[in-house]
Amino acid sequence: MVVLEKAANNIKVEKCIKIEDHINELIDLLVVIVEDGASIGFLPPLEPSEAKKYWESILNPDVILFVAKVNNEIVGSVQLHLCSKQNGGHRAEIAKLMTHPNYRRNGIGRLLMEKAHETALKIGRTLLVLDTREGDPSNLLYISLGYIKAGRIPAYAMSENGNFDATIIYYINLM
Repeated sequence: MVVLEKAANNIKVEKCIKIEDHINELIDLLVVIVEDGASIGFLPPLEPSEAKKYWESILNPDVILFVAKVNNEIVGSVQLHLCSKQNGGHRAEIAKLMTHPNYRRNGIGRLLMEKAHETALKIGRTLLVLDTREGDPSNLLYISLGYIKAGRIPAYAMSENGNFDATIIYYINLM
């Protein structure tokens, strides 16, 4: 990993270059996030083997993964998915922002998002989009960062209890 930023409270945000070096921490993060009820594409209980399969498939030239560390332990992550279409070289998608439940409300999500924004701008990506479950606390973070609500899709994702939740689609123009 390449250290990109060291912030207050001993939080480091790093670009993850090699999943294998941190696979167990990433598996643990994903499993605990899903168990805590996050709507990131998985339903609990998430088997570690399934989480491992996910992480091993994630890095490719169109995906940039950032991790947040406290005392050298991974406590959060976010992904920047670069659009590879000819007409989309100016845009990217924010995906799977995760902060370990024991470390929430410490600015980790904000630092990860700011690093994703900074990197997007450096590589010419000025339009970012994301979606998140309606009512989740992450909505407040995205709005505070300047994201604009583009729409709502009802019954977008099934929750652990079998209910279908709406998703909110946001965008931000970094220029």
